[in-house]
Amino acid sequence: QVRLVESGGGLVQAGGSLRLSCAASGRSFSTQVVGWFRQAPGKEREFLTAISWSGKATYSADSLKGRFTISRDNTKNTVYLQMNSLEPEDTAVYYCAARGVGIISSPSGYNYWGQGTQVTVSS
Repeated sequence: QVRLVESGGGLVQAGGSLRLSCAASGRSFSTQVVGWFRQAPGKEREFLTAISWSGKATYSADSLKGRFTISRDNTKNTVYLQMNSLEPEDTAVYYCAARGVGIISSPSGYNYWGQGTQVTVSS
């Protein structure tokens, strides 16, 4: 069992940066793939990026254009999402999620989810 808690969201101006954190509890977290997703009002949940258990492999959606970077520190049971050059279109609730093996982009493939953190980008 893995419990995830996101933090670091808030209000930021366009062009600014935020770093989200996903803190996990559970013995198996260090062996889990972790992904970041977001969901804007009226839209489907969107895959952003994911990282392997070791941190050596990552995969990101092309639409991010390199603005977001995922990393993890297994000694702290935490995965991070560094978001730069934020745009109003990035406004959404951001979620982290975990699964056992293999990086995938489909939300249905992730077993554990956090409660989400709101990110609002003003123009």
